[in-house]
Amino acid sequence: MMQNNNLDYINYRIAIPEEYKKVFTHFYFAKNTSSEIITKKLIPSYQTILIFSFGENPYFQSKQNPYLEVNKYLMLGPIKHIIEYSLPPNAEMLLVNFKDDAFFRFFGNATIAEQVPMVPDELLKEDSFMILWNELNKINDIQERVNQILKFSTPYFENQSKIAEQIVNFSNQALNPIKSIASQNNQTERNTQLNHQKHFGYSAKEYNRYLRFIKAIALIDNVAYTNAKIDWFVIIAECGYYDQSQLINDFKHFIDLSPTKYHKFQQDICNPKS
Repeated sequence: MMQNNNLDYINYRIAIPEEYKKVFTHFYFAKNTSSEIITKKLIPSYQTILIFSFGENPYFQSKQNPYLEVNKYLMLGPIKHIIEYSLPPNAEMLLVNFKDDAFFRFFGNATIAEQVPMVPDELLKEDSFMILWNELNKINDIQERVNQILKFSTPYFENQSKIAEQIVNFSNQALNPIKSIASQNNQTERNTQLNHQKHFGYSAKEYNRYLRFIKAIALIDNVAYTNAKIDWFVIIAECGYYDQSQLINDFKHFIDLSPTKYHKFQQDICNPKS
């Protein structure tokens, strides 16, 4: 996300040092300095996010969780459908975005469920996250907070499994990744699919659908930036949709909006991939 220049709502994306790019995509900071509640929509990212809250408690809303308040820290993910977040006056939050199988590497065999809230201490069986939050709460500089989180996380990450590494690095779009990786490892396709679900929290099939959708989002955003008229048939062809109804179905599935309504309300929606 780009930095917001509204003085009442400060938000920006924080880049990850090179040595951490295999486990995090980025950090995101948001703060409400106004006297009103500020609400934004977040497009699905298929990432698991760890949320640290400072000041007044922000809250998230989705179909699964109509009201989910963040008291100090909470984990959500992987984010597969649009969610809203609201920041009351004097609320600020720092979001940690896990990459690929990094959640599994951090928490081991903990089950990843769709947008289910999780308390990290319950996953690690200790109170280390409360200790971390108390340390972060004493720090005013956002970059120093990020550095503290990176330092804290280092001992917890385990080596990436062979299967997960092959999935992440698979780049031949002409081949089916599940079939190819199953063949390479003398496994059944079913077993490889289960490994994918266990390590990433979603199947290869649903993630491919998401990639098609997020490509359409990027094309719409690019056209909107130039103020040109959108040719929906070009987007359908570029993204590999069969027809307009399939495009609409994907938008309804992920963000509960039609493509035209997304375009209309685009400024109120945050895209974690941009």
